[in-house]
Amino acid sequence: MNNEIFPGELLKRTYRSGVIAVLTLDEAEVAVPLAQALLAGGVDCIELTLRTEAALEALRRIRAEVPVMMVGIGTILTPQQVRSAKAGGATFGVAPGMNPRVVQAAKEAGLPFAPGVCTPTDIEHAVEQGCRLLKFFPSESSGGLPYLRNIAAPFAHLGVRYLPLGGVGAGNAEAYLREPMVHALGGSWIAPREAIQKRDWETITKNAGEVAAIVARIRKGVA
Repeated sequence: MNNEIFPGELLKRTYRSGVIAVLTLDEAEVAVPLAQALLAGGVDCIELTLRTEAALEALRRIRAEVPVMMVGIGTILTPQQVRSAKAGGATFGVAPGMNPRVVQAAKEAGLPFAPGVCTPTDIEHAVEQGCRLLKFFPSESSGGLPYLRNIAAPFAHLGVRYLPLGGVGAGNAEAYLREPMVHALGGSWIAPREAIQKRDWETITKNAGEVAAIVARIRKGVA
C-alpha cells in the first residue's frame, strides 16, 4: 500500500485499526478522558472534526497526554485549516469533498490527507492529485456498498481504497469491512456527541469494544 499523500506505514496502521472514531467535541476538557475511553475499548484512531472551535485544542491535548492515539483532523475545508492541523500535530487530515487547493496545501504541509468523494468524477479528480485513500461520503444515503462498488470499479486497478462514512454503524460495519476496497470505517456512532457531553465513558468504551471485535475477527492476522 502506498501513494503520494498517505505514507505506506500510516496506511498500514490505519488499515490494522479498521475504524476511525469521528468525534465532535464542544469542549477540549473532555478530549483526554474520551481518548482513553476509546483506547480502553480497542479503538486507537480518531478524527476530530473542525465543526467546533474545541477541535484543535483537543488535538494538542491528546497528542501530549495520549501519544499512542492516532489523531486526525476532519472537516478540513481550507488551506489554512490544513496548516493549522499540521501545526497542531495531526497524524492525518480528512475532508468531506475534493478541493484541489486543499489537497495541494496538504502536499505542501506534508500532512497525510484523504479527500472526500461521492461520484466517479470526484474519484478521477482525487486520483489526478495523487490521492489513493479517499473518504466515501455520505456513504449510506448515496447508495452504500452497491453504489461504491459501481463507482469504484473503473479505478480498482489503480489501488484506490476508501473510508466509508455516513450511515455506517454497528449493524453494517462487518459488511463494509469485508469489502476488499474498504480501508477503514469512519464512525460517529462509537462516541456520539450526546454521550461525550454526558461524559458517558462506559458506553463509549462498550461501543469501541464492539467494533474493535468486528475488526479483529475480519482482519485477524494482519501484520
